[in-house]
Amino acid sequence: MKITFIVVGKTQEQFLQTGIAEYTKRLTHFCQFSLIEIPDLKSANNYSFDEIKKREGQLILAKIPSGATSLLLDERGKEYTSLQFAALIEKKQNEACKELCFIIGGAYGFSEEVYAAVPQRMSLSKMTFSHQMIRLFFVEQVYRAYTILKNMPYHHE
Repeated sequence: MKITFIVVGKTQEQFLQTGIAEYTKRLTHFCQFSLIEIPDLKSANNYSFDEIKKREGQLILAKIPSGATSLLLDERGKEYTSLQFAALIEKKQNEACKELCFIIGGAYGFSEEVYAAVPQRMSLSKMTFSHQMIRLFFVEQVYRAYTILKNMPYHHE
């Protein structure tokens, strides 16, 4: 199965880039994983928050792979334990899902168009994290899910 991870903006902090690269490398043993970074809007401070969300939303929708099962990472989404998330990935694989696409919006969230196009949502926590950090947390959780499915000693419970 292929997993695509769409994010808005470049990961700026070197320590986060290093962590994301490490888990992305580890994932090559389990799945095809790709990270798509949508560039930040130029002159974003000339737009309202709603206009920023709308413009980012258009870019997000254009990058979602055709036929992919997509989920938004959203604070109002369903929360999963690591075991439940692993079970979700396994379920999608068993349903012959060819591609899962997970999406993180920009700093102001998603446009109504994105919410309408991608109704499935998941949350990594009730806490608020920076959009930069959540990328690392998410990639690690995908790796953790595969180690759970393969009965590897990475996850302890």
